[in-house]
Amino acid sequence: MLVLLTPASAVAAKKKQKQQTDREYWCEQAYKMAQPVLENMAKGELQKNMQLEVSPNWDGRSKKVAYMECFGRLMAGIAPWLTLPDDDTAEGAQRKQLREWALASYKNAVDPNNPDYLAWRGHGQALVDAAYVAESFLRAYTTLWEPLDDTTKKRYFEEFTQLRRVDPPYTNWFLFSSIIESFLAKAGAEYDEFRVNTACRKTEEWYVGDGWYADGPVFAFDYYSSYVFHPMYLETLQAMVDAKANTRLDYKKYYDRELKRAQKFSIILERFISPEGTYPVFGRSTPYRLAAMQPLALMAWYQKLPADISNGQVRAALTKVMHRMFDQQNNYNEGGFLTIGFCGSQKNIADWYTNNGSLYMTSLAFMPLGLPADSPFWTDEAQPWTQVKAWGGQPFPKDHRWADDIQTKDKW
Repeated sequence: MLVLLTPASAVAAKKKQKQQTDREYWCEQAYKMAQPVLENMAKGELQKNMQLEVSPNWDGRSKKVAYMECFGRLMAGIAPWLTLPDDDTAEGAQRKQLREWALASYKNAVDPNNPDYLAWRGHGQALVDAAYVAESFLRAYTTLWEPLDDTTKKRYFEEFTQLRRVDPPYTNWFLFSSIIESFLAKAGAEYDEFRVNTACRKTEEWYVGDGWYADGPVFAFDYYSSYVFHPMYLETLQAMVDAKANTRLDYKKYYDRELKRAQKFSIILERFISPEGTYPVFGRSTPYRLAAMQPLALMAWYQKLPADISNGQVRAALTKVMHRMFDQQNNYNEGGFLTIGFCGSQKNIADWYTNNGSLYMTSLAFMPLGLPADSPFWTDEAQPWTQVKAWGGQPFPKDHRWADDIQTKDKW
């Protein structure tokens, strides 16, 4: 009788266990990723304690760039989450703690007397990761920028401005300049109009259609439309609108057109996700992991998902991908920091510029955490995503080309 009853009692006990919600799982993963970085940096001990990994074919630059990459990219991803008001939930306690650590870390990052003063000067790589710091301020302006003290704000203005010394490659790097300059414009500081408008003009020239951008004059089949183009172009344009900047470009019209492109690309990304929660791995910088899904996450956070895809299916699809990536492989090293790889430790896929600070771009998929827990993205019933429907014999939307129908021209 005991033999027969034990399985039944085990099932009953299992049923009594509270099932983790999708949001609880996302929060768990975001906190696990952020805590070692921000707790250390808030104390000025990130550079002392971070367990670094660099590419097997590292190009020889100073490894100190890794700390700036780690901090800037992480903050760009979790900034929306930290904008939510405090509450008495377990998530609220974690969020409040991360915000406090983040504000202290921002201060340490530009204090020359702090051990965690970042590598703002010297190598041109600083332009890239300063852009992610600026992007984090744009994504949480009132929560992460406005509370900083005047001395810290002045130091950021100085560090951002001195990066004009960097001549960016003729690629997506133009948008690193534009996101910094547009943040300066929004913050009321002196900004370089030419760098903003040149980035906008070149991005328009590099648009190849149906949501895809070429990374410079030549198209490359990779995820840089996700990593950089759609988010940073959209946010550059929004910041210039917020700044009420009056230049030759009609930023609002440019924004409206780019929003449509980002929506089309989010449809493509959603369709990339297989029924098993995998998606195609191709192109360079694949260790950025979930950053490939950034435009889809951004549209969800903006509550601008296109009509063809619902909150329930996007949440279900992204959650499935997270489980597939983070539950089955060890993506962290012994120090609790991300390890080089895509799904686990796979150092052979590193590019010559890859270090494990670079990998914190994967946090960019967590932006929907910036929506309150009672928003439709989190409360709508989970639904099958496109590939589940297609491979399950269910009806699914027919895909089609999206043409640009918004025309822009210089105002004078």
